[in-house]
Parts: sequence; C-alpha cells; structure tokens
Amino acid sequence: MSSPIRAVLFDLDGTLLDTAPDMADAANKVLADHGHDPLTYEQIQANTSYGAKGLLTAGFGKIPAHLDHKYLRQQFLDYYQQNICDGTSIYRGITTLLKYLEIQEVPWGIMTNKPGFLTELLLPFFPALMKAQTVVCGDTLTVAKPHPEPLLYASELLGVPHTDCAYIGDIEKDMIAARAASMHGYVAGWGYIGEHHSPRTWQSSGILPTPESLIDTLEKQKNDR
Repeated sequence: MSSPIRAVLFDLDGTLLDTAPDMADAANKVLADHGHDPLTYEQIQANTSYGAKGLLTAGFGKIPAHLDHKYLRQQFLDYYQQNICDGTSIYRGITTLLKYLEIQEVPWGIMTNKPGFLTELLLPFFPALMKAQTVVCGDTLTVAKPHPEPLLYASELLGVPHTDCAYIGDIEKDMIAARAASMHGYVAGWGYIGEHHSPRTWQSSGILPTPESLIDTLEKQKNDR
C-alpha cells in the first residue's frame, strides 16, 4: 500500500492491554460452575482475543447442547465485570508508542469488538488510553469486525482518510477487516498469538515484534518522503 500512515487505530485486548488474566478468570468461574476444568495457558493465549465465545468454547471443547449460549455469555460478562482490572496490564512499550504519536501529532484511536460498557469500565484504569481521540466498540454499530465498517467509522471520526490509517491487531480477523477497509494492517506480534496461528499468512502489511516497532516504521516513512 503506497499511501502514507497519518493515523493509527488499535485493537484493545491483546494489543494495547493484556486482559487475559481477568478474562480467563471469568471464563474459569463459568467452567467451574458447570463442572469443567480450568483453561490451560495455551488455551488462554490462543483464545482471549476471541472473547467469551472463544474462551468458553476452548474450555468446554464444545458447548453442551443443554446449555444456552446466551446464558453462558451473560455469566461470563457478569464475572468479568465484577473483576475487570484485577490482573490486567498495559503492554510494555505501549505508553512509549502513544507518547510518540502525541508528539508527532498523529491521531490515534481504539477499535475493539469488546462491548462498550466493558470498554468504558476498563479504560479509566489506564490514563494513557484515555487520551484516545476516538473509541469504537463491538456494539457501537450494528456490525463488528471482521466487517470493515467499524474501522471506516473510526477513521471518519479521526478525520483521516481510511487509506491513510493503520490498524494494529493480534488476530487474523483484524487483518481481514483492515484489508476490507483498505487500511495498513499490522499484526501485534506481542499479543495473543497461539501456536496454531500463522500470522505470516494473514496478508498484513507486516508483523510488529514490539509496540516500539511501529515507531521505527513511521520514522522510516518520514525519511523516505
């Protein structure tokens, strides 16, 4: 993609924040309520970015026919809401990256499939994230990722053409959404990438090993002008 990067949008879980400890704890409580063993580390790593559905499906193996999916999801959300930031942390390097974007006057925002009410509860624990110029959640519109519309809407709110935006996320559907929105899509290599995932096949603009790697990409872009 030849267009410059003039704005950056981030996924939340597995990209800006390591929410796995609290999301896994909520999922394990649901599993325990129904007599199932807790999730393994590998299951947590591979499924946290897929939310309640991903974690619970991994834990149950297959959701039992006698259990209602909506009920299980609500159980998960109730547990998660009660302890939304007991073990969650901001990834190392994110604060440095966001400070760089601020100094360089590069607009940035958050586009997450996390429900709005949970996002609103979580972000105030992290002052650096409260500086986001826009926050679009999974229920802001009637569609969510991998549909491109939430990304297009977020870029519109930032006031930057979608072709000049980069989207940073840690799962394949993030890259699918970025491509569909004609954005630069970069894989957050520090996120929840499981052993069976193959990020090199996700048709991204690149895999960033650390958050600071995006600074290098933006600096190179400046020097190439």
